[in-house]
Amino acid sequence: MVTHATPSGPYFDLQVNGYAGVDFNAPQLSVEQVEMACKQLADDHVGGILATIITADLADMTQRVARVARFVQSSEIVRRVVRGVHVEGPFISDTPGFVGAHPVEHVRRATVDDARRLVDAGEGLVRLMTLAPEHDDGLAVTRHLVGAGVTVSAGHCDPPLAVLRAAAEEGLSMFTHLGNGCAATLDRHDNIIQRALSLSDRLWICLIVDGVHVPWFALNNYLRSATPERCIVVSDAMAAASMGPGSYTLGGMELEVGDDCVARYGDTGYLAGSCITMEASAANLGRRMHLDAATIRRLTWTNPRAAIGLEDDGVEPFAGLGMETNHE
Repeated sequence: MVTHATPSGPYFDLQVNGYAGVDFNAPQLSVEQVEMACKQLADDHVGGILATIITADLADMTQRVARVARFVQSSEIVRRVVRGVHVEGPFISDTPGFVGAHPVEHVRRATVDDARRLVDAGEGLVRLMTLAPEHDDGLAVTRHLVGAGVTVSAGHCDPPLAVLRAAAEEGLSMFTHLGNGCAATLDRHDNIIQRALSLSDRLWICLIVDGVHVPWFALNNYLRSATPERCIVVSDAMAAASMGPGSYTLGGMELEVGDDCVARYGDTGYLAGSCITMEASAANLGRRMHLDAATIRRLTWTNPRAAIGLEDDGVEPFAGLGMETNHE
């Protein structure tokens, strides 16, 4: 029986598409809206995030990355909470299931020039990029990004094990929301989940712990296989997080979130981000996975920061925001 209390933060979230009614991928987005989302994130004990920009027209993605960079420069609270950008796409698989809710018409093969455009737009803020290794010819983009100090993650992909292993040898170091962004029907043994788990000694394994993206029993299996030392909890939050049922957007998608607080895209059945908060994720780790407070802190604060090189940056979460850090 675990007797340790679930830590009430700080949390660090590598994948936040939006929050508190605010869509970070909206065509029209103001600094005031992002400030509102950041205040709610801080109230929910999130000490830092990567704002996630998802697949769209490349010019639109570049503008959205640049917009986040401007907001970080102009607002103290945005600067404190938004510690970087996660670019998820457009270099992902266009295969049904693996593409998920990403707009397939904007998916493209990876090129160094396109990757450089996205990274340059962030003015040093792009810390993480999710791509499909099988769509990175010769793994040239992976090498370029790693050389530029960007953490590279495999996701929305289906590379053979040899390709995934080769990408890891070139510096790819993470797998985005394992168990999601893949087809509903897979080979019983040789599938992307098993391939990723087989390389968990060198890949950070990211997991969404809402019981919807991954059933609890499967989540337990993933944690046991990869071990908490190599796992990271992310929310993949969209605008409904910290809000509840209602009408929301995620980029160009109109989403209805029902009483079950699950975001799905139209009648496709594809999950479109999540509505969970990091507080609720931590509670699930304690209640459902029976993890102690130290392990939960590792999964929700220590590991995500280490994965993108922030573990020694000296920034105290919530400093200047009128909040206290809970190191329970």
